[in-house]
Amino acid sequence: MRILITGASSGLGEGMARTYAERGEDVALLARRLDRLEALRAELTACPKAGTVEIGRLDVTDFDAVPVAIGAAVERLGGLDRAIVNAGVGKGAPLGTGKAHANLETIQTNLTGALAQIEAVLEVFRAQGRGHLVLISSIAGQRGMPKAQTAYSASKAGLTAIGEGLQAEFAGSDITVTVIKPGFIETDINKGVKTSMKSSLDDGVKALVKAIDREPKEAAVPSWPWTPLGAVLRHAPDELTRRLI
Repeated sequence: MRILITGASSGLGEGMARTYAERGEDVALLARRLDRLEALRAELTACPKAGTVEIGRLDVTDFDAVPVAIGAAVERLGGLDRAIVNAGVGKGAPLGTGKAHANLETIQTNLTGALAQIEAVLEVFRAQGRGHLVLISSIAGQRGMPKAQTAYSASKAGLTAIGEGLQAEFAGSDITVTVIKPGFIETDINKGVKTSMKSSLDDGVKALVKAIDREPKEAAVPSWPWTPLGAVLRHAPDELTRRLI
């Protein structure tokens, strides 16, 4: 399988890159930090079972450059079977506190940047008539979050909505769209979050890859406790969810 992963230089993206490459899949890894991708490629290609490892620089907020970078990566891979739109940031501040730049960057990266990636990937999938598009959203997108998480939760809710729209559009076709909603996993985005529900990076990546390989419409990862908690966040009354968020 030929797999493209964005945001592959750290966290969940790097973890997925390792897992897929080490089991022999051909991968194209894109991120802003090319030096980290070069080091990762050197490490992965030393694995006897590793498939092809291609890398490229991608700033998802440079909208004109996104289709160029993705197109070049797909060409080097010789085609594309699965694309994982993973690049994102976790910045944010309470709205109206003079830190609008953090919230604007979050929306621009996590939503508008994701849309640019989706546009480029779907051109490839439409042309070949098949493919698996994976959108890494978040449990935080289940309900609007307060304070520093407001813009982040909005960006992920928007990404989920894009996924749902595409699922309706491509229903019955050979283009599959999966929306993945991670809970708290030990990554840079969740650094400093103190909760007993946080998973280790290794456990989170294993759950993520297992879910993606099933190609469901959506999945919360890890499934426990985030599947039931995600349902609570989406459907429970405000009086209850305020205690959770």
